[in-house]
Amino acid sequence: MQKDENILSRIKGLLGDGSANLSILEHNVGIETQVEYFDFSKTLNKVTNPDEVIAEEAKLYDEDIAIADKKNILASLASISKAEAFRIIQKFSQSAPDNLKDWSIMALQESRMLLESELLDEQQVYISTGLGGKGGKLRYFIVIFSANQDIPLTGNQKELVESEFLFSLKAHGCEIEDIVFYDRYLSLTVLMPMSVTLREPYAQAISECNSLGNFLKPEFLMTNVKKLTDHEIVNIVAKGPEKGLDVGSTKKPD
Repeated sequence: MQKDENILSRIKGLLGDGSANLSILEHNVGIETQVEYFDFSKTLNKVTNPDEVIAEEAKLYDEDIAIADKKNILASLASISKAEAFRIIQKFSQSAPDNLKDWSIMALQESRMLLESELLDEQQVYISTGLGGKGGKLRYFIVIFSANQDIPLTGNQKELVESEFLFSLKAHGCEIEDIVFYDRYLSLTVLMPMSVTLREPYAQAISECNSLGNFLKPEFLMTNVKKLTDHEIVNIVAKGPEKGLDVGSTKKPD
């Protein structure tokens, strides 16, 4: 996907006429768990007797039942187009143990989409990322670097950065959930509308900051896979973009 393209236009292009109901996985579920769930669902035998699966609700709370069996029950319930199955998953997900929390969230999302698809008679498009989203917006983790890696940002520079990013992102309908300053960079967690081009809000903010001193690098990191650790950030900078991590820039492509 090009950096100047917004996700919503890309989705509509893939759908053709764009007639679909977009659903975002709002919870932060690791990509590995998502892939595992989707792969498992593909191999799941078609449920021929929904009542039998619904009757297994108690097993979800039985400590003697294996985790693998509980995963199978949740995925099977998610494939049943009955409100009762949805409510069972919903109730369990609210108190699910850590080793089943993400799996139950995935099952709940699948169950919701199945019911909505039948009730609304409309194509459902499921958008899931590692960082999830909220209120129709996708969550991103962005890293902005100091131009001089040997000199930390000053207090005044940090105030300017925070002010410019708040202004630019708000103007594009984005929401900053947090902004954290480190010695050599700062990180932001941001909710972005799918209609906003990914590069633009950050490019504008960096350019405004640099008009008063060129203290930020024009290149930056952006990902919706996960929040990066300091070690991961240093390695990515050294090796370049990989594994779905996007290096954006305030510079226009040639």
